[in-house]
Amino acid sequence: MNSKPKKLLIIGSSQGVYGGIEAFMMTIAKAASQWPEYDVKLCFKLTKGSIANQTLKQAANNSCNSVSYVNRGSLSLTKVIGWADILHVQNTPPDIIFISKLLGKKIFLTVHNWRIYTNRIHYTLWGISIKLTHKRWFNSNFVWNTWEPKEKSKNSEAFPTVSMLPQTWCEPSKRKGFIFLGRWIENKGIEEILKAYSLNKFDVKEHPLTILGDGPLKPTIDKLINELNLEGVKLPGFVDAKVKDEMLASSKWLLAPANTKEDLGLTPIEARSVGVPSIVTNDGGLPEAGGEAALIAIPGDVEDLAKWMKIAINMKDDEYISRSKIAKESLKNYLKPIEFYRHAYMANV
Repeated sequence: MNSKPKKLLIIGSSQGVYGGIEAFMMTIAKAASQWPEYDVKLCFKLTKGSIANQTLKQAANNSCNSVSYVNRGSLSLTKVIGWADILHVQNTPPDIIFISKLLGKKIFLTVHNWRIYTNRIHYTLWGISIKLTHKRWFNSNFVWNTWEPKEKSKNSEAFPTVSMLPQTWCEPSKRKGFIFLGRWIENKGIEEILKAYSLNKFDVKEHPLTILGDGPLKPTIDKLINELNLEGVKLPGFVDAKVKDEMLASSKWLLAPANTKEDLGLTPIEARSVGVPSIVTNDGGLPEAGGEAALIAIPGDVEDLAKWMKIAINMKDDEYISRSKIAKESLKNYLKPIEFYRHAYMANV
């Protein structure tokens, strides 16, 4: 191994807010900053009109000593790429990849999103970009199959991208009810959850429903709760990580019933890390994220979701404990340890 550290640039597009891709980038940057064979920079290429907010900046500064925010097509972007020996790029941004290739850099790519069939120019550029990379890692088999539907490249692999997972523990016998985690946007299944919960007429003390987060659908959700005259629904909004982890671990089931071709679904993985099984829909990468312990509903089907919620609550203790154990233990063979990236970068340089 060379004594001089390799310059590692972790870079991706961002709307200037803290999200799943940003969290993944920070996780890699924080770990790599402790590896002596690398000199690490973290860079967010801001989308048009975006400004990095304070939450993103604070989290980024806590993960890496060198953080930059650049605009697309800017001289600053070219300079930061020119600094690097190795780039770990998120998704398939043609500007980053083309410049990196012209400068003779090693490009590692994590693809978080399924391939969208959009206008011909973008579709073609994405297709060219991905082939210029040295290695590409897809965050689910679902995503991989949209990019390489027939023959899989020898330089490609599929495994989930995750951030720091919760480690809180609550005994299965003390867990209660259902929980949803996420931003309140269309097609995440929040409305279906409320309708399915209403159909079952659960004992709200024994089987409460917690919906964490907030977002553009809040007026719609508030109205629906009133229309359904629902009791037992808790809406804490956004909470800090410690509180979120405790609420997740003390819930009996996680709900992730999206109907939007979900690329992966981080929340079922977070739930599995604390032994909480999920009810997911057969949507995109969600069945992969939920694992073999998950119950799988039909996307957008309220009655089917209600059926699985009822099955979940009526499940015998021994079966639930078994699913809880499987949910947690099966993560060992599903996730890649962070050290995977350490060795992958250097083995291919």
